[in-house]
Amino acid sequence: MIKILSKNVADKIAAGEVVDRPLSIVKELVENAIDAGAANITVEIRNGGKTYIRVTDNGCGIPEEETELAFLRHATSKIATDEDLNKICTLGFRGEALSSIAAVSRVELITKTAEAKTGVSLKIHGGEFFEKSATGCPDGTTIIVSDLFYNTPARLKFMKTDSTESTLIIEFISKIALAYEQIKIRLINNGTILFSTNGKGDKYSNIITVYSKTVGEGLIHITGERENMSLEGYISRPDFSKTNRKQQIFFVNGRSVSNRIMDMAVQEGYTERLFEGRYPVAYLFFKIKPELVDVNIHPNKKEVRFHQDMEVKNFIAQTIKTGLLSQQAIPPVTSSHIKNTGNMTSNSLNSKGILEPFVSSDSKEKDTNFRQTVQEAEVNEQVVRVLNEKKQEIKESEKTQEQVDIKNILSTLVKEQEKLDYNSDPIQKNELEQPAPADSFFRELQVTGTIFNTYITAVLDNCFYLIDQHAAHERTFYEKLMKQYKTEEKLHQIILTPIMAEVPYAIKSAEKSWVQILRNMGFEIEPFGIKTYIIKEIPMFMELSEAQNMVNYFLENIGEDVDIENEAKVSKIITRSCKSAVKANDVLSMAECRQLIEDLAQCENPYSCPHGRPTFIKMTKYEIEKMFKRV
Repeated sequence: MIKILSKNVADKIAAGEVVDRPLSIVKELVENAIDAGAANITVEIRNGGKTYIRVTDNGCGIPEEETELAFLRHATSKIATDEDLNKICTLGFRGEALSSIAAVSRVELITKTAEAKTGVSLKIHGGEFFEKSATGCPDGTTIIVSDLFYNTPARLKFMKTDSTESTLIIEFISKIALAYEQIKIRLINNGTILFSTNGKGDKYSNIITVYSKTVGEGLIHITGERENMSLEGYISRPDFSKTNRKQQIFFVNGRSVSNRIMDMAVQEGYTERLFEGRYPVAYLFFKIKPELVDVNIHPNKKEVRFHQDMEVKNFIAQTIKTGLLSQQAIPPVTSSHIKNTGNMTSNSLNSKGILEPFVSSDSKEKDTNFRQTVQEAEVNEQVVRVLNEKKQEIKESEKTQEQVDIKNILSTLVKEQEKLDYNSDPIQKNELEQPAPADSFFRELQVTGTIFNTYITAVLDNCFYLIDQHAAHERTFYEKLMKQYKTEEKLHQIILTPIMAEVPYAIKSAEKSWVQILRNMGFEIEPFGIKTYIIKEIPMFMELSEAQNMVNYFLENIGEDVDIENEAKVSKIITRSCKSAVKANDVLSMAECRQLIEDLAQCENPYSCPHGRPTFIKMTKYEIEKMFKRV
């Protein structure tokens, strides 16, 4: 028999779609407070929100005559017609939150508008209006939710521990605090204030407040704008990465969301910047015209769908790439590394690639370690250390013993820019700096020689540079191959002694794919027997030994299911094959060194090899003198 459910049952079923745990309540109430124009929001929870949740704001408040209406299903002030769903500009819009919350808990509403002389208090138990009275209160709204699921014990059993529920709420409020830097947000847990933002409109300051100063010091400020969309964000330098994506936080029009397209954009933006298994920190604040995004695809509004996926992805990825070419992207060296130089060993590198202090029991060993440090420690290929001090900044750092902010990137090494003063305020340091053309730097760089047959030495002004010849050549090698692969005209050179290559049967059966990849790179290859191939022409820019090593490595590592239409997969194959580039300990003449620098100057990304290792490190005269205790 078909029956119409009672209001009590229907309300509890509807509540289950909106409220599944304390976090759901906090999310809905905080979003309502933001929509109400609040400048101050306080969130207080007890026992993970199971027994007590309070959200207080100083927003517009609710008129007395509308307080009961606000708790009815589908009652909202945020939309009126179905057309409004195509251009939602608020965080809430369905009109189900208050009704659902009241259906499964005890709720007290205290609210007052600016025009009203007194406020009003409304109490609701299990969806039933219990008491309404006038009360004295400031402008705004306070909603207190207690005894969650007291009337639905079956749901109560599925609640997690207090600490788990608290953690989820803290994570959410932390995210909201980043997106709404103009709102002062305070979070109280079991009577303890966890954090309180200042509401002064500074996202970076909120990151430091909510997360940590350590996280903030590893971030780069990025901005970008295009028709219909804009992006502001803070992303980590390549040396400051994590083992998971937990600190990749995305906002779309102020809404904290999970989005596959934004995930892909971050990954693409960091291509060739990070080692495999490492993930960047990214706080992205993306804005787009409301009609170009659908926020009504998830019951809890945790996901959104873009109408122009690829345009959004490309825009975000390009903005990230631009930011990673700014002078903020180079890891700084801390003052402690300068002070402890005499106690460092060339092998003492921590997980960030920063030199750690080494303590020896013998002073002679210390002296030996010191000399090794000067000669060897700074050339470790895992470290990108670029120094760009200003006298005032150094004085300040020596007074406070805090980290010397020494940030510079080779693409911006123009003489005049090195003379600019750096504000000691960490917030100012993280403002976006546009990368300058790199050609002037490479043109003025004076090559002086090589050390260990591995590193090219060079000077410019008061700076000393070490260039990893293998990483540099690998970068130029990779970009030339990719350029050759993408262009229709292939530049070949005929070789006197053809290269013979034999492959397994499994690879032979897939020859249509990988043979075409080699041809696209500039190799003239054709079958020469059952499993053998002959190569008579190689790319113009390669030496015979490089071509031989390249082909061998390529064939040893190629798979059976190569898709020549998938540029990302082809790029990965070519990246691996670049292992055949100039190796460490190869002796290069001065002419070859200069040519390598010139080739590097033509690269789109001259600052790292295809695998993410740095090509350059830099030391200033001051840093060297500091190591020798001359200053």
